[in-house]
Amino acid sequence: MLKFIIHYGLHFGLPLLIALVWYRHNWLKTYLIMLLAFIIDLDHLLANPIFDPNRCSINYHPLHSDFAIIIYVLLLFPKQTRLIGLGLLAHIVADSADCILI
Repeated sequence: MLKFIIHYGLHFGLPLLIALVWYRHNWLKTYLIMLLAFIIDLDHLLANPIFDPNRCSINYHPLHSDFAIIIYVLLLFPKQTRLIGLGLLAHIVADSADCILI
């Protein structure tokens, strides 16, 4: 249960914290854009089983790979892609917590 709380707390809380601290003037729009990063979880549909509570997503799923993470970091540099890059990296941080807690 604690793992579940930490995982989803980070998934929803980290983007909210980023939005409130650095994008306070437009925090809701910023928060919603960063939550769009959940779309990378579609790569879980390629796994068998789709959900395994004892699996580390990092480097298991294609959109959670080191190569993908490098692309997410590069998205931070152009202002036009910064928010989605922040959301994707916050998502990766949340999923990385699972790897530590396994």
